[in-house]
Amino acid sequence: MNKLNSDIVVEQFQVGPMANFSYFIGSAETREGVLVDPAWDIETLLAFVAEHDYQLTGVIATHFHPDHVGGEWAGFTIPGIADVLNQHTLPVYVHKLDTDAVKELTGIGESDVVRTNAGFGLDLGSLHIEFLHTPGHTPGSQCLKVSDLLVSGDTLFIDCCGRVDLPGSDPDEMFHSIKKIESLSNDTLLLPGHDYSSVPKATMAEVKKCNSVFSIRDLEAWRQFMRAS
Repeated sequence: MNKLNSDIVVEQFQVGPMANFSYFIGSAETREGVLVDPAWDIETLLAFVAEHDYQLTGVIATHFHPDHVGGEWAGFTIPGIADVLNQHTLPVYVHKLDTDAVKELTGIGESDVVRTNAGFGLDLGSLHIEFLHTPGHTPGSQCLKVSDLLVSGDTLFIDCCGRVDLPGSDPDEMFHSIKKIESLSNDTLLLPGHDYSSVPKATMAEVKKCNSVFSIRDLEAWRQFMRAS
């Protein structure tokens, strides 16, 4: 278990055949916590919560893709948010632009979801989770800023960014989202949505050195980069 300061507890889980990362974020003070992008191995995630005597108070989806939220995909069923809700009555925090897709994929109802937007916040003890709207990979992609860490979903990885050639994706929006993230402190610890790099996490200072998306300064150059990619 990783305690980043006196109250913030973060655990990173690699799950499933697509090298996904799910996360637990909790308060050491109040023993409250949330699961971020719970999919694939729900029993391991819930066992961690129970073993460490946390009270699960919510689920957060960074975006609507089934490898992050579960549901029917490519002819098979991925365990996910619905399986968590089968065992716990919890709110599911999803950006308003991705909510309908999450509901359709997972089968959860409108009463289960809290539609978030830019600037939405969630408090667990003394820690505050700030929701950053970072569209591009999906219309409602969101990153989670908690003190000096950023859970980035599929918006930003350590060596690249999320795909922008999928239904609902938008290369121009991704450019603006990357610029928003670039403004964060170099000490910010990036926690991505997939294990696509040689390391599972890195500071923004390290990411900016190795990730070519930060070398592109204007939108037209970005469009050319995306076409070439």
